[in-house]
Amino acid sequence: MIVVAGEALIDLVPLRSSPDDGADRRSAGLPPLAPRLGGGPYNTAVALGRLGSPVAFCSRLSRDGFGEALLTGLRSAGVDVSPVQRGDEPTTLAVTSIGPDGSAGYSFYAEGTADRLFSVPDLLPAGTRAVSFGTCSLVLEPGASAYEELMRSAAAQGLFTALDPNIRAGLIPDADAYRARFKNWLPSTTLLKLSEEDAQWLGGTPREWLSSGPAAVVLTRGGDGLTVFTRDGGEYAVPGERVEVVDTIGAGDTVNAALLHGLSQREALSPSAVEGLNGDDWTRLLRFAARAAAITCSRAGAEPPYGSEVGEV
Repeated sequence: MIVVAGEALIDLVPLRSSPDDGADRRSAGLPPLAPRLGGGPYNTAVALGRLGSPVAFCSRLSRDGFGEALLTGLRSAGVDVSPVQRGDEPTTLAVTSIGPDGSAGYSFYAEGTADRLFSVPDLLPAGTRAVSFGTCSLVLEPGASAYEELMRSAAAQGLFTALDPNIRAGLIPDADAYRARFKNWLPSTTLLKLSEEDAQWLGGTPREWLSSGPAAVVLTRGGDGLTVFTRDGGEYAVPGERVEVVDTIGAGDTVNAALLHGLSQREALSPSAVEGLNGDDWTRLLRFAARAAAITCSRAGAEPPYGSEVGEV
């Protein structure tokens, strides 16, 4: 079982369909928007379920209509929702803007929302082998401290931990304090995955981060592919898959899921097993992740692929 811990929210995404859609909003100078299920950890959990991995989601969802829709989306993907906490607070909203190249930008409405009140569960689901963390859930208090406590507890129990900081700078009031917290997470992290943009914002290098704890660091470079850096000095890269990009929403989350799924398929969800992977193992795994992310980029919104669409790891 892989547990994904973090936020679930609603992305308000620009419509791209009929010119009649949202006519009243356009006449008022507002872009037509459509609600989509999202949030980095949520997307990762759904992608893992679609790929065929046993997965559970550990979060706190609203009892409002959006929260019910998020819960239905998880169940439809085969995700175990037994660890999900519920609250009467509203669901977090993210307003998405899409650039000419398909890249996504976000602004958030997260004050007083349900996922911010997450509390550390007494137990993780039976058979948990790995726990994945990242994005807004590690920023917004008081939930951020609870997720951080869960990360340290999981690592102390010897579980595989994955971290994707997925920086949303607009949510981070004190950049230097966050960078210091990030460094303190590394000893509790088995696999660190982040984008080039995240790395630049954080101001470090894969080799520096490896010396603090992770067994491997995967750096994503958009259409240019992925590179993994390993503790033994290895560095292996694959190019991106060519695809007509609709948008990049959920692409990094799909990479997270593909890496975890591939490691699970190799019985490599432990620090020692990750360190035992060779260059051929990593190349196959990165190519699988690149294929999965490309499929997500070819579709509007965060719509990760099913295992049958991606093929073997």
